[in-house]
Amino acid sequence: MSFQATTVIPVNGEGTEDVLVDEQGRIYTGLADGRILRVDKDGSSIETVATCPGRPLGLEFYGDDELVVCASDAGLLAVSLPSGDVRVLADTVFDAPIIACNNAAVASDGTIYFSDSSRRYPIPEWRTDLIEQTRTGRLLRRNTDGTVDELLTGLHFANGVALAADESFVTVAESGACQVRRFWLTGQRAGTADLFVGELSGYPDNSSTGSDGLIWIAIPAPRNPALGVVQKLPGPVRTAVTKLPETLQPSPSKTVRVIGVDDRGDIVHSYEGEINGFHMLTGVRERDAQLYFGSLHESAVVTMTR
Repeated sequence: MSFQATTVIPVNGEGTEDVLVDEQGRIYTGLADGRILRVDKDGSSIETVATCPGRPLGLEFYGDDELVVCASDAGLLAVSLPSGDVRVLADTVFDAPIIACNNAAVASDGTIYFSDSSRRYPIPEWRTDLIEQTRTGRLLRRNTDGTVDELLTGLHFANGVALAADESFVTVAESGACQVRRFWLTGQRAGTADLFVGELSGYPDNSSTGSDGLIWIAIPAPRNPALGVVQKLPGPVRTAVTKLPETLQPSPSKTVRVIGVDDRGDIVHSYEGEINGFHMLTGVRERDAQLYFGSLHESAVVTMTR
């Protein structure tokens, strides 16, 4: 299905990479300048609730009055909604800094599952990581005692993280591999991983669990044949490509897609096409049959009724 009945809500800053929605329908999003905004559902009010170090990406609610913020090279943060105070939840793993904290999901007991996209390149250098195929992405878990575990390693640019509605498994998108992996948390398969959704038509980004129980995944761009060709070149040649100006490197198109996936990994909803004035859709959230979109580059959020 194509995107229909969308509303573009401008905000006073660039790069609404992820979106989060509260019970009042207010939208939270992080900007390239470090601000976290709260936007009324009709755009009539926009307020800054906090300013973070690093580049805020994935957002999640954390208890009654805090947000979890994946702040790229600043690590995993908690932000107080009443005061705007920021505290660090995790910025190192095994004494090494987290340089590409990207997306997260929070379990009912406060455990946080989050992605570290690359151990070599920070998020602003995502093109370089995809071209060089470092496969150094990780799925991490911050336990309630503050310790951090590695659940999956060797991921091809780890990205969106989402929990099953019953918290039996957690998923993590591999943008560079055009697939989503699943790590089982309960049952006989606990501690093992398998493929959740494979052979996607584009590069999966942020993901979230909707009020409908589905896992919603943003796909900012379809597969790029040029990137596929570059990735097959010898290592030194791929490295040379990363030194070219961005305009000469493989880049996203204006076509975007979001999918809703059930707990079997089947795609049950799919919206694809272009949204006028809005491209590189990187964040998606579903609440009460409404979809909300964010973008790595745009100065707006989008709402759409399913």
